[in-house]
Amino acid sequence: MLEFLIPNNMVCHATEAMLFASIGCGILAVLITQMKISSIGFTMAHGAFAGAAVGMFFGLNITLAAVVGSILIAFLLGPLSDKARMPVDTILGVLFGAMMAVAIFFYAWMVQLGMGYDASALMFGSVLSLYREEIYGLAFIMLLVIVFVIVFYKEISSMIFHMKIAEISGIKTRPMMYMLLFMIALMVALTMPIVGGLLLYVWLVTPAAIAYQFCGTLKQMMVASPVIAGSISLIGTWAAFTFNLPIAPLSAVLFALVFLIAVLISPKRRIAREKYGAVKKE
Repeated sequence: MLEFLIPNNMVCHATEAMLFASIGCGILAVLITQMKISSIGFTMAHGAFAGAAVGMFFGLNITLAAVVGSILIAFLLGPLSDKARMPVDTILGVLFGAMMAVAIFFYAWMVQLGMGYDASALMFGSVLSLYREEIYGLAFIMLLVIVFVIVFYKEISSMIFHMKIAEISGIKTRPMMYMLLFMIALMVALTMPIVGGLLLYVWLVTPAAIAYQFCGTLKQMMVASPVIAGSISLIGTWAAFTFNLPIAPLSAVLFALVFLIAVLISPKRRIAREKYGAVKKE
């Protein structure tokens, strides 16, 4: 898709994958952080991790297995929470532990059997090993997320403001949540081969956390978060190829650095300090 700008195929594929994944995750990050469901993203990332490990063991397509693992978490979460009559956070903690255990069990078993698979790609990602079809899949999910937010922006805003009030006002919050979880599951599963199961959470939270330091409205965050995510990932990709460094871990470090700088220079921090100073003077 970007061959007319980047003639080198390897660099072009890596740039496209990082860009599409970052834009999609950047938009979902706003929904995840503003709806306060960060734990869901974290658990689904590990569901994809476990699915990929199982797929690897049985010789299946790893991406497809990761999609199944992630979607399974999305559809288990609601019914399990209702049946167990426990807080969602507790169920998420149980599922997270279970998914991590499944992933480590199959990885350890493969090592014991001498199957000789390098699991570092699963944990830290390998953007260079992507097929063209996987990049098209990422582009499709990114567009799906953009369309979802544009079409249901009013419902999403109401749900972020207050879930119960949104439900009382006639918004079908449960189907909306399932649609959101389904898209998070797909994005997580397709992004995991790029940035790895251990680093995926950075893309699902940090862009929105950075955008929050400078934005006052949800609309501003919806625009700023994917722009920030895409920009940092592109800089990380360029620096990784230039200095021969790992792409995903370098980009994750850049996300952390930008977040620290954003917190230090945030206008919200200055306003809070001025208000606190004014109160003290009174």
